[in-house]
Amino acid sequence: MNVLAQDLAPEIEAQAQKLNRLREEVGKVIVGQTYMVDRLLMALIADGHILIEGIPGLAKTTAVKTVSDAIDTGFARVQFTPDLLPADLIGTEIYRPQHHDFVVKAGPIHNNLVLADEINRAPAKVQSALLEAMQERQVTIGEKTHPLPDPFLVLATQNPIEQEGTYPLPEAQVDRFMLKLRVGYPNREEEKKILRRMAQRHTPEVTPVLSPDDIKEMRDVADKIYLDPKVEDYIIDIVFATREPAMYKLESLEKLIDYGASPRASIYLAQTAKVQAMMSGRAYVTPQDIKTIGPDVLRHRILISYEAEAQDLSSDDIVQEVFNTVDVP
Repeated sequence: MNVLAQDLAPEIEAQAQKLNRLREEVGKVIVGQTYMVDRLLMALIADGHILIEGIPGLAKTTAVKTVSDAIDTGFARVQFTPDLLPADLIGTEIYRPQHHDFVVKAGPIHNNLVLADEINRAPAKVQSALLEAMQERQVTIGEKTHPLPDPFLVLATQNPIEQEGTYPLPEAQVDRFMLKLRVGYPNREEEKKILRRMAQRHTPEVTPVLSPDDIKEMRDVADKIYLDPKVEDYIIDIVFATREPAMYKLESLEKLIDYGASPRASIYLAQTAKVQAMMSGRAYVTPQDIKTIGPDVLRHRILISYEAEAQDLSSDDIVQEVFNTVDVP
């Protein structure tokens, strides 16, 4: 591992410099929200998608738009509404009378970064069209299949309040998101900076500092990060503790969990931990990397019981108890 760490050190340092430049550009517009911005970058590098839960006005849209501007890549925002159709998202064929043929009019899904705003306000057909595109990285329009661009990231948001007239995502569909973030309010000092920066007509401009090829290069470096077998076992233990709590001295959780994390959780924990290690300047994954990224990977993959809800417990509480109890290598 030492040889690997020495070999990777220059590459990791080079990627760290690129990420720092990107953070500086994003920081021209976004105040605070370091957690959300870092997770956006992590999802891009790990080639996954993000579901963000937060009240309106927390810069979710602005953050992803700013990141896309700093990466010199395509961006589209889609406001999900009950009358949205799948064709509005993926595109459709249009007949040209003068040429007696059909041409494809591509929808907003054909961009590198796609913001699906309030995804739970669209009906099941539209949600399915989006989630199929996320999974297959392609869409079918007419009789032809069209690959989606690379990199491709879907940032979906949902509002935890005002649930009337919404179509909640089924657990099987939520499971396709690599990360689920919960974004909170800024602190007092950050709020003051936001006020001073944004309470004027002219906002700072963001200059592209990365290209899609830079993101692909980061992915190649992240793939080389060393994952020790003991850390792999730790990942498996964490996931299995959500399925069979009694095996890990967590008998108290048996009645609180209806369904544990799926195998995707193990895969995504390994992928995101490698990126977390790279972003921390290391060529190897530590158990702390798993703990850092774990809640974002697991919170939407654990279905809690009515008894847990009666005790006012959330999936975050369950995840925290699992990490507190499972032995660390």
